[in-house]
Amino acid sequence: MDHRQPPPAQPFDDAAHPEHQGRRDPSVRFDHCPWLFEKEATEEQRAAQRERQRSLDGDSEVGERCYVAESAAVLPDLLRLGDDSYIAAHAYVTGTLTTGTDCTLNPFTVVRGTVSLGTGVRVGAHTSLLAFNHSTAPDRPIHRQPQTSRGITVGDDVWIGSHVVVVDGVTIGDHCVIGAGAVVTKDVPAWTVAAGNPARRIRDRREPAGRRRETAGADREATGPDVLAGFADTARAQAADLLARCWNGDRYTDRPGVAPTVRAHCDAVEIADLLLSSAPAQLDRAKHIERLTSLQDPETGLVPELGERPPPMDADRFTGEGPALYHVLSVGYALDLLGAAFPRPVRGVRDMTAPQLVARLERLPWRDQAWTAGAWIDSWATAAHWNLRHPDGAGLVPGTLEALFGWLLTRADPWTGMWGSPSGGAGRLQVVNGYYRLTRGSFAQFGVPVPHPERVVDAVLDHARDTRYFGAGRENACNVLDVAHPLWLCARQSGIGGGGEGGYRSAEIRGWAEQRLTAVLARWQDGRGFGFGPGTAGPGPEPGLQGTEMWLAIVWLLADLLGRSDALGYRPRGVHRPEPAAGA
Repeated sequence: MDHRQPPPAQPFDDAAHPEHQGRRDPSVRFDHCPWLFEKEATEEQRAAQRERQRSLDGDSEVGERCYVAESAAVLPDLLRLGDDSYIAAHAYVTGTLTTGTDCTLNPFTVVRGTVSLGTGVRVGAHTSLLAFNHSTAPDRPIHRQPQTSRGITVGDDVWIGSHVVVVDGVTIGDHCVIGAGAVVTKDVPAWTVAAGNPARRIRDRREPAGRRRETAGADREATGPDVLAGFADTARAQAADLLARCWNGDRYTDRPGVAPTVRAHCDAVEIADLLLSSAPAQLDRAKHIERLTSLQDPETGLVPELGERPPPMDADRFTGEGPALYHVLSVGYALDLLGAAFPRPVRGVRDMTAPQLVARLERLPWRDQAWTAGAWIDSWATAAHWNLRHPDGAGLVPGTLEALFGWLLTRADPWTGMWGSPSGGAGRLQVVNGYYRLTRGSFAQFGVPVPHPERVVDAVLDHARDTRYFGAGRENACNVLDVAHPLWLCARQSGIGGGGEGGYRSAEIRGWAEQRLTAVLARWQDGRGFGFGPGTAGPGPEPGLQGTEMWLAIVWLLADLLGRSDALGYRPRGVHRPEPAAGA
């Protein structure tokens, strides 16, 4: 037996021991600690990572400064990984995964089925997001049962701890924290801290740790009936001051310091009707009516912007863009709320024949400007509505309204229920926003069921996951309204029950509505109302009449999708009225 002692152990050095080089592959470190990659990787390692991303299966797009572990099994049908996101060691990803920016799937996570993550989502190690299920009928073995999938949606700023299981059909709202080991079987409202099996609410994240609200049920939620009633009471109490703030002594402006507009006057009328059940106090009702009716051009029946000439119009061309076409809606409904109407018909719609209308529909820019096309139909159909109600019987050429609905019903895409095509640059934005405008003036206003409602819900919910428009701090009133109204319309008008328990994709619809409503209510500014939204779109972020009028209607739609609109004590009756217009 050899009793000699071995030599002292030497520090391991790959350079000193070429035969061992590669045993400590640096990619192993990055696979388990991918947040280090951007700071520490060599150019060779970065090139290897770029090749790894290019070689991913399916329809895959990976954003800037992302990392996908070599040891992860990423086998998607579709992958959209937002900037500054990573998939760590031994993760298993199949199906459809879309994420916003700054999302992390830590080691050994499992993501299967259709899963959508917002911005700033952290998914802990060994957690499973399982967006599919098996049927369990007793007539066949489990392994022969068909699969079902409703999808999982996770909002912005969410932390899902380690060893969590989230099952199919669940929506986790913005700003939630899910404790380690939880099994999430039901929707989690925004700001909730939840834990346990099954996961239960522990507290609201905005409360100090350890403090529990005494109220129970829906009232504990940030959008419960008591919260909605309190919001509406505040808005009513401040409505008069809000309107006075936007009166320059002669006319209404959207907000102080800008030029007066026709729409600002109409928005003031809508807000006063909604919150005060009266005309704005700056003028008496008769004077409001006189001001608005005097704006209608006697030749065309259109209302140009203040100080501008009306666009030209003839029988086969209901032309013009911008304010003049939108004023068909805003002025018409403001007068309607005041108990009046346009004194003259809209001539271009009154005189248009069915063949002329169809030819115009065919020429609309459906391929790349679906919103413009939808807005034109909204204005034409609304003008038709006012003409049909006109006291002199001006009406329409027989067959034109039937031609409109016939054309729309036969041109709707059966896969989306919509008109127009998505684009690589803007996604579904033009199509979904155009769908709202088109259906508002036609199907909704005249009480005609929309075609393919379930496909519309699919398309709209897909668009609502686009963080370019619905990421934290990026929402504006148009984009939220143009999702909320189609969901409401398809759920209520078409009988698929999208917003109620057990309806088509109801959990996702309610989860989306809960998230948006929580965010909206927090944006009210005392004495000033709502801003339209961030950036330069529309009037911008400064609170004003347009933002306030639109968001008040949106609040009602979102609350109604959740079955809580009665708590508000108001219901839109103007441009954004939910039910068909009187006499349509």
